[in-house]
Formats: sequence, C-alpha cells, structure tokens
Amino acid sequence: MTVVLGVDIGTYETKGVLLRGDGTVAAKARRPHRVTVPRPGYVEHDPEAVWWNGFVEVTARLLAESGTAPAEIAAVACSGIGPCVLPVDAAGDPLRPAILYGVDTRAGSQIDEQTRALGADEIMARSGTALTSQSAGPKVAWLHDNEPEIFSAAHLFVTCQTFVTGRLTGRWVTDRATAAYFHPLYDRRTDEWNLDGVPGAPRREQLPDLGWSSDVVGAITESAAAATGLCAGTPVLVGAPDAAVEALSAGVRRPGDMMLMYGSSHFLIEVLDRPVSSEVLWPAPYLFRDTYIAAAGTATAGSFTRWYADLLAPEGGGTDEVFAEIADLAARSRPGARGLIALPHLSGERTPLFDAGARGGFLGLSLEHDRGDMARAVLEGIAQSAVAAIRAYEAESLAPERIRAVGGGTKNAVWLQAVSDISGRSQEVVGGSGAAQGDAMLAACAAGFITPDRLDEWVTVEKQVHPRTELAPLYARQSAAYRAFYRATRDIVAELDHVRNHDQ
Repeated sequence: MTVVLGVDIGTYETKGVLLRGDGTVAAKARRPHRVTVPRPGYVEHDPEAVWWNGFVEVTARLLAESGTAPAEIAAVACSGIGPCVLPVDAAGDPLRPAILYGVDTRAGSQIDEQTRALGADEIMARSGTALTSQSAGPKVAWLHDNEPEIFSAAHLFVTCQTFVTGRLTGRWVTDRATAAYFHPLYDRRTDEWNLDGVPGAPRREQLPDLGWSSDVVGAITESAAAATGLCAGTPVLVGAPDAAVEALSAGVRRPGDMMLMYGSSHFLIEVLDRPVSSEVLWPAPYLFRDTYIAAAGTATAGSFTRWYADLLAPEGGGTDEVFAEIADLAARSRPGARGLIALPHLSGERTPLFDAGARGGFLGLSLEHDRGDMARAVLEGIAQSAVAAIRAYEAESLAPERIRAVGGGTKNAVWLQAVSDISGRSQEVVGGSGAAQGDAMLAACAAGFITPDRLDEWVTVEKQVHPRTELAPLYARQSAAYRAFYRATRDIVAELDHVRNHDQ
C-alpha cells in the first residue's frame, strides 16, 4: 500500500488528492457543482448529486488518471463544508436537501427561542459562543418546527462528511470538530452531546456517535467498494470540517498560527493553547485530542466575485473565463477603487456582525467609474470583511502571530494584497495546500506514513505578502466608510426586504 486518499466536498466543488508515502502528490482531481437557493436565506445541496456522487466521481478520476490500483490505497479521509444538517432514514438515504452552514440563515427565530430557553450564560458555558447562523442546533429545530414529518422520520441528523463516511463504512460517526458547531446540542465541558432544555432538539438516538477526526471510523464495506471502486476493508477516518484540515495542510498547528481561507467565503482558524469563550468567535476542538481553536467566518467572499462574474458573462456561458479576468480588471484601477466601495453581504454576514438581514451594495458610483473600478471595489469589499474578522480576534486579545493564506482566492493578487494592506499584517501563502491535501495528510498519519509532529515537513510557503504602509491612511479612511455604509443602510435594507417579500 503506497498512497492515501483525501477528498473534500466544498461549497462549489469536490476535490481529491492521492498522496504518496513521502508526501508528494500522485494525482489530483476536481468536480464542480452548485448550491441551490430555493428562497432568500435558504442555501442547500443535493446530497446525492453533490456529496456522494462527487466523492465517487473524484475517486474514480484519481484512480484512472494515476493508474493506481485500489489495493494500493492505505487509508481514506473525507472532509466537507459544515456544519450542515441532513436528515437521513435508516438506510442512510436523504429525506430532503441538506441545509448548509452559516450562509443559510433560515433559523433566526429558532436561534432566538433557544437563546431564551437556555439563557445566554448557559449557552456560553456549553458552547463557548453565542448562537448564530453558523450554529446547526437551531437548524435542526427549524426542521422540527417547519417540517415535522421529516423531523420525526429522521433516523439520524448528519453533516457532509458523516454522510459519506457512513455510506462507506456503515458506521455513522461525526467528528467533534464539526459537532462543536452543532451548538447548543454539543457540550464542550464534556465533549459530548447535551440536549437538556433545548427547544426543538432531536432525540439522542437521532444524533451520530462522536469521534476525533484523526481516528479510524471503520472500513470500506463490500457494497461501498462496488459503488466506489475502492477495496473492501480499506480503513476510513472519521473525517473533519474542511477548514480544519485545510489549516492542517498549511502547517497551522502551533498556538498563534492562523489560517485565512480565500474561498467562496472567508474562514479563519487560529490554534490556541487553551479553550476560550467568545461572543463573536467559534471555539472548538481541533483535529487531535487536547488541541483547541477559535474560528470565524464571513458569509460571502469568492461567491461575491462569482456573482459579479455571472453578471459580466455572456448569455449561455463564459462565467469561468470572466471570473479569471476579474483580477486583471481590478488591477487597472488604483487602490481605493477611486472612491467606490462595496458591501459584500449578499447572503447576510457572519463574523463579526452576525446579521442575517445584511445585504450588499455599492456606494460612491459616478459616471467616471468603469468595470475595473467595480471589480476592485468587489475585491476590496471582501478584503474588508476578512479584516473585520481578524479585528474580532484582536479585540479578544487573540491577535495571530502568523497568518497563512490558503485557497483558490490566493491566486488573485489584488484580493490577497488588499487584505494585507487593510489589516497591516503580513501573510504567508502556502503552496499545495487544500482541504483534500489535509485529508490525505490525516490519512497518512493513520497509515503510519508520518507522525503528526512531522507534518510541517510536507508544507511549502510559496511567497509572502507584506502590507504597503504608504497606503495605510487611504485604507483607514475606506475602512471607516465601509463600516459606516453598513450602519447607515441597515434600516433601508429592512424596508427593501418588505418590498421584496411583497413582490413574492
């Protein structure tokens, strides 16, 4: 057995990696997919088409393109977006589309109800953070309140990677790094489920067993082998949230290390030397026992640029080509986009605003502005949102000592540089990183290829990005305008929501 398999199921694509025993890549594959937005605030995936078929197709491509025999795979690990909520029946089949993570904001009333029932102090003690759209517990309660037949019929409520590993092994186990975001159903004081006093909570038997991401959950079954082409008996790990294994792939392991993910949204993870509580950050266990993190995330980032690309693309296609041109367009405009700013809150906002009703917009448009200015405003707007999340760590006395930048968005030089310029912080861009890579690294540890304390040997820093200090005054003024733009338009946006709902 000479390779390990890592597969990550993201918001917009599934990626896979085959990693050799020396840490080099034997093959990579990817498969795009899309989210479904049935109504404002509702963001979903088809778990069969996106999660399971994504895993199966990416695995098949990796085996075919590399010429790897299934028997050569020593271990398999899978990660996914999360926390997602998917009710499945006793056969492991979905009962409805999966409700996605914090970008889905449908459970506002359930957040309020659970907060009232438990009290802010108990929620903070239990979860280490307040309930937000990133909390999966209120979304389970939303099913209880709005789809009671499905809620009652659910054999289990699972998340993305648990759906895949459960089908692979027949054992349904959720990693604690993901379960921690099912607050208030998970109690960090015991690292176990705690359903006491939670309105709309499932029965205990409707929740999976718990494990650690680095543990082996089971082995590929005969039926899963037939469906995937993998060998029966191959070990499968419990799995992990995509952001956590992406952080691992970037060498984010020691306290003070922060990962900043440039993806469809920004996601941040800082490793800590102790568990913490926070009103605005999301504390959780990390991938290994006795390791801790505080996470944060925005609602939109690359999804804002994709929305803009969709607008520019010709009818019938061309979006990907236009998407690739956005950085070039933005580079034609100068820093500050000639006084044009954009709010990126196209799907509400998470850290630090936690405002499901927040919306996007442009301010400062004039006849002199062109597509380049608008492209730069989009990128600087999402950079401002990333920096607002970094400032939340600073406000909690958890300022990072080192930021490692990962994700497809790091290829966009304007976006990357804007984050350093606005934050005043340097970034190290890691090459070859990614959640699938991190999955494979976890699998390599399980297979005995390497020990966790040596994983940094497999990490390469491609470049460093430093803030341009001469731009600090410009971006300080832009940051103040950005914050004021949001505050000044909250009531207006609420009125526009009434208009939109009236039209429906």
